[in-house]
Amino acid sequence: MPDMVDLFIIGGGINGCGIARDAVGRGYSVVLCEQGDLGGATSSSSTKLLHGGLRYLEHHEFRLVREALIEREVLWNIAPHIVRPLRFVLPHSKGMRPAWLLRLGLFIYDHLGGRKLLPGTARVDLKSGPIGQGLRDGLRLGFEYSDCWVEDNRLVILNAIDAVERGATVRVRTRCTKAEPRPGGGWRVTLRGESGREEVIEARMLINAGGPWANDVARTIARRPPKGRVRQVQGSHIIVPKLYDHDRCFIFQNGDGRIVFTIPYEGRFTLIGTTDRDYPGDPAKVAASPEEIAYLCTLASSYFKRPVTPADVVWTYSGVRPLYDDGSSEAQKATRDYVLELDTRAEAPVLSVFGGKITTYRRLAESALERIASCLGDPEGGPRLPAGWTGQKALPGGDFAPLAFDAERDALRADYGFLGQAEATRLLRYYGSRARRVLGGARSRADLGEAFGGGLTAREVDYMRAHEWVRSAEDILFRRSKLGLVLSPDEVAALERYMEGQMPKRQSA
Repeated sequence: MPDMVDLFIIGGGINGCGIARDAVGRGYSVVLCEQGDLGGATSSSSTKLLHGGLRYLEHHEFRLVREALIEREVLWNIAPHIVRPLRFVLPHSKGMRPAWLLRLGLFIYDHLGGRKLLPGTARVDLKSGPIGQGLRDGLRLGFEYSDCWVEDNRLVILNAIDAVERGATVRVRTRCTKAEPRPGGGWRVTLRGESGREEVIEARMLINAGGPWANDVARTIARRPPKGRVRQVQGSHIIVPKLYDHDRCFIFQNGDGRIVFTIPYEGRFTLIGTTDRDYPGDPAKVAASPEEIAYLCTLASSYFKRPVTPADVVWTYSGVRPLYDDGSSEAQKATRDYVLELDTRAEAPVLSVFGGKITTYRRLAESALERIASCLGDPEGGPRLPAGWTGQKALPGGDFAPLAFDAERDALRADYGFLGQAEATRLLRYYGSRARRVLGGARSRADLGEAFGGGLTAREVDYMRAHEWVRSAEDILFRRSKLGLVLSPDEVAALERYMEGQMPKRQSA
């Protein structure tokens, strides 16, 4: 590490890791610290969608929607292992938005973002077709359109891995306790790591990507109160046993103006979400409330013949969206656009990130790099890669075509004959072409070590600990994967014992 780095980034969510990847690729020296697990807060609590945001059209956020629509296919191209297309069905329900308005909105949605690979809108017969099975009587017409799914925590991890492989330093479970302007310019940043030992790093510029904690970072660590502020909006989701057998998602309208998705999830389940309500508490303590769970169950029950009740819920998750406070009276109307606030006082520049959505994280990073360059100039030795490179070079494991997933899975099974189709699919979804690094020279399941259930083995656990900043069983079971939904308590306990019995494995970067 140089005596003084160009950028010190506080926050290891999708925005912090996205900025780190872009910046180091262009030649800036970068250190990133995250107080918990990478992507452990908002960035692993999303609805897992790369979408333009159909309902944002009603709020006339056309620029944001267009940018997000374009990004769907950009991200599918650079990460075809963790991104996949989905088809959404929007039933037309009497008393909600009129059919003509839905058709107009979907026409704009189809054509605003330069769609190339994703199929367009179509009408769906819900009365007699298979897609309508299980829906309540009276729903006859639906409109089908495309968006994409993303493994959100893995998107964070892949950006961090790529940043490290290009020269960045990433510190997890490391808290930034103080940042002071340095005589002559720049910052002296004090860190406290996992061991409790303090360290001081000097940086030319501070990037505040603290997400829900961005206000606190600006005020208490950098002591630069920002002009803008974060509006904390809680989004909760519930997981229930699967409600239908086909692969379509539904987007349901509610009388209060909100919309809720039902999405096939992890093979055996259905994800229902999300809620939108202001959250005044500690972001680290957010959890789905009984009222939110009841709200989601009631809304889903109003569209399906079989009621969904809180007793059906097998898991919940909740996150705080750090939206930019634009003064909207209702949480669901608050902008999902991002705002970057640059403070250049005392030759100690700090860039604070407010708002944004996972779909547009890469474009947010490009906008951040424009402001970074305006403060620091070109990196020493000149730019290595040009602006826009992050949309052209694959994320780790994503070096195959978007429509070639099945062929890649078949090739993986040919190389490792003991893998079943479901096992190969899961490994390819997580690691892409790097699944071969996980499996190594294994020629049988026995070569992968202890099996913990759900296909998870000691070999894979060791890989995640060595290369993906994993420290706990929870990191694996509910962030890097969702295997916690299928492992028994005894299997979870076996995984915890295995991890406790191994020597600590830390990434040097």
